[in-house]
Amino acid sequence: MKEKRTVYSKDVLLVMAAPFLFMFGTMFITPLINGYAKGLGASASFAGWIVGIMSVAAMLLRPAAGNLTDRFSKFRLSLIGGILILIGILGYVFIPNSHLLLLFRLINGTGYVLCTVCMTTWLAFLVPRSHVGEAMGFYGLMNALAMAPAISINLYQKIGYRRAIMIAAVAALLMVIAIQFVDDHALPRPRPAQFKHRFKLIELNALPVALLTALFAIPYFTTQADIVTYARQADRKVTVGAFFLIYAIVLLIIRLGLKRYFDSVHFGIWFWLATISMAICISLLASMENDWEMAGAAVFLALGYGVIYSVLQSTALLLSPIDEQGLASSTFYLGLDIGMALGPILGGMVDALLPIRDFYWVEWLLLPLMILVYLIWRRPLNAAIYRH
Repeated sequence: MKEKRTVYSKDVLLVMAAPFLFMFGTMFITPLINGYAKGLGASASFAGWIVGIMSVAAMLLRPAAGNLTDRFSKFRLSLIGGILILIGILGYVFIPNSHLLLLFRLINGTGYVLCTVCMTTWLAFLVPRSHVGEAMGFYGLMNALAMAPAISINLYQKIGYRRAIMIAAVAALLMVIAIQFVDDHALPRPRPAQFKHRFKLIELNALPVALLTALFAIPYFTTQADIVTYARQADRKVTVGAFFLIYAIVLLIIRLGLKRYFDSVHFGIWFWLATISMAICISLLASMENDWEMAGAAVFLALGYGVIYSVLQSTALLLSPIDEQGLASSTFYLGLDIGMALGPILGGMVDALLPIRDFYWVEWLLLPLMILVYLIWRRPLNAAIYRH
């Protein structure tokens, strides 16, 4: 396959902007859904189902999205996904009861799954193979910048749920409009007849990436879900609301500073940097007594999870055949979905069974599992950057 344009072509910039818009449209709503559902009459348990149904849908639909992405135009599937997100978000605004909210949450989730897989694959298709790591670094940065829960929380208190949700709908509409101006629709390569109808759940070459993604994601999503509760129960005198703001700022600096190294430094160096950083982050969270220790934990979370996220995403694509990039992307996201689901679940179990002082120390058990997975697959993982 020929090398495609530069990393900063018009098409690439538009396909980088589009995930910011659809991710913003989806994540903007996430902190509001629970309260909005209860306001529409949902019980606490049913509201929990409404919040969590997107993660369940994501895990079930990832393989289908990956297979579709390898067989159809990335533009067409991204357009369908964007329209589904828009329909889902507009549905939130106009529904009269919480039961319909569950239905539109599923529609939103289906579009979200389709867009995450398609956009990653589309971006990898548009850049030279030797710059996939750099492109995924920027893609991850767009996703990180799009996650702005504090904005939606502050806005809905001033303008109400429905008007706040309309902001997310506008973002989804802009995403649908933006991709209309991308010239290269990323049509799939012709495949041999014997492979045309073969459905695969995962891309086996990307399996170690999915396992590592899940293991690194568990502490991140545990922290995202439980750090406020943990700080209150453990009586930590810290400004916990600043944690993810510090994380986002540091992540922005890191990804801009290291963007050209993602395609030239082999996986092992990134892995050990991230693993050591996660160990320090977990230790600081477990023992933090002041804002400096909390800020240090946020910095090392960015050096750990924030760095390895982009490296794992690009490695999944580089390890996989060029005609199965969609499946590779869906396999990576499957690992992320597992980490997103298990993090809060395991956090709740630890909180229920052990003293709060042990909440983060338990996560040290994840570190040897990360190392074991890396040692088993270290050769293909380290060789991935040479497979341009």
